Amino acid sequence: MPAPGERHPAFEEYCECIFELAEDDVAVIQARIAERLQVSRPAVSEMIKRMEGEGLVTTAGSIQLTSAGQALAQRTVRRHRLAERFLTDLLGLSWADAHHEAGKWEHVMSDAVEEAMSRVLGHPTTCPHGNPIPGANYLAPDQVPLSDIQVGQEFTVSRIPEELEFTPGLLDFLEESSILPGHTGVITAASPDGTVTIEIEGRHVGVGSFASNRILVVV
Repeated sequence: MPAPGERHPAFEEYCECIFELAEDDVAVIQARIAERLQVSRPAVSEMIKRMEGEGLVTTAGSIQLTSAGQALAQRTVRRHRLAERFLTDLLGLSWADAHHEAGKWEHVMSDAVEEAMSRVLGHPTTCPHGNPIPGANYLAPDQVPLSDIQVGQEFTVSRIPEELEFTPGLLDFLEESSILPGHTGVITAASPDGTVTIEIEGRHVGVGSFASNRILVVV
């Protein structure tokens, strides 16, 4: 049961999902929510009705968070991304394992633990994948999709959007391929559909169009 003043984890999960879809410029419709959360569309429809009754979302035109929904989403996302930092930076978990574990921590973390975790980590502004931590002093760099980079051009990986975190096996692939925020590479080949070959950390890696169109880099 949620503590006094807390929301049920299901509300947190849905608000977080809506927030992250909007953050990645993905249409916030019931089908996308169902796909992201791996639940049925009727279940999403019922939950959205409940959330509208709770004053967390509006559904005129598209699904949008209210100010209360936005605050709940930002708190949940902040705790998730801080937990990912803690699990990778201090405990040495893989990206994929940290993402999975943080999905549990975000619902049980207290304000005191959240603040202590941020302090111990040095008040980071992004999660391990480069996504901004709400409430941190994040300043977005001038980023472009990896697929926009020309052959022979250098880039520095900046951000792996949440959409890619939910693609099975992709986090493991990116981590194993050293496609990590802060790592610098160069485009060695490119196809019209956005598929690219990059040289990064001394390795040549092929990146399909789905990922290259979403990975954000700084030139």
